[in-house]
Amino acid sequence: MASVPELYLGLISGTSMDGIDAALVDFSDARPRLQASRTHPWDTGVRARLAALAQAPQSTGLETLGRLDHAVGHCFAEAALALLQQAGVDPQHVRAIGSHGQTIYHQPLGDEPFTMQIGDPSLIAERCGIDVVADFRRADLAAGGQGAPLVPPFHAAMLQLAGRCRVVLNLGGIANVTVLRANDHVFGFDTGPASGLLDTWCLRHRGEPFDRDGAFAASGRVDDALLRALLADPYFALPPPKSTGREYFHLEWLASRGDVSRLQPADVQATLLELTTRSVADAIAEHAADTDEILVCGGGVHNAVLLRRLRELLAPRSVASTAEHGIDPDFVEAMAFAWLARQYLLRRPGNLPAVTGARGPRILGALHCAPPAATA
Repeated sequence: MASVPELYLGLISGTSMDGIDAALVDFSDARPRLQASRTHPWDTGVRARLAALAQAPQSTGLETLGRLDHAVGHCFAEAALALLQQAGVDPQHVRAIGSHGQTIYHQPLGDEPFTMQIGDPSLIAERCGIDVVADFRRADLAAGGQGAPLVPPFHAAMLQLAGRCRVVLNLGGIANVTVLRANDHVFGFDTGPASGLLDTWCLRHRGEPFDRDGAFAASGRVDDALLRALLADPYFALPPPKSTGREYFHLEWLASRGDVSRLQPADVQATLLELTTRSVADAIAEHAADTDEILVCGGGVHNAVLLRRLRELLAPRSVASTAEHGIDPDFVEAMAFAWLARQYLLRRPGNLPAVTGARGPRILGALHCAPPAATA
């Protein structure tokens, strides 16, 4: 007899803000199965407002932030409803939505650490008629952790292989690695910028939201002086646990590290791509030298030039998409937040202290209930 589906829906927009990823995941079997997925386009006006906030968060007023929280909530609800319509699934058959929201600032260090994601989860619950688990990062932060990355426990659940050391590399706006040790030990951290800087520079100089196939970077030459200055940033030398975001690695950061005005835009793009690949390769060499297999997910998996350079730097290790292991690389993170919503409802921890540096395992998230079902 076929098992009854145990459906959860995950939603996330990453630091690259190239769309809202939605994943409908069936947990009725031992291995979670992606039942349906889609990348829902941002409302262009909302995305422009988010991009402006990301470039100047300190100057954002409270009213602007509140209105954007509401607008992003509507966009997330529309992404969930569009996925359910695509899949032909009634909302009442979904146990819960795990909504990461849109990170607008992440500062896990200092005397008053905080992390902020917007996209009103109560509004999502109201519109979709489904319970929503959201605000996943702050419980870990309260326990002394970085609040990120949160996907490594899901990587372990899906991709850990006994007796084998693997690295899962997520190339989103920020690059992060999960090291799956042969002895079952798991840890991970953010290595530094990835698509976030590349996309922003490409948009500024080409008017295109991303560098398709890495063609813009391939048309330029790496500037060694700029690369050295970028790699000298203290973040790269920090030991894990560590996490970062586009509030740190942005175009003002780039300008502060070197005079980019003296270079052709394509040369800067080539240097930013080299920064991504070098910082990833250096991190793996230092913290997972014994691995022979890197599994790649996230939007960067579609950048052919980026992947080719990674293979050169990481040789003789194999570098392959998670698709070769049955997991769509574009929806790993969305699946992870469906998994985290389930962890919350089962009252199970969602963090890994070895990854985030928290004082111990914590149940992550907060529940935002759907409206009561109408009665006859």
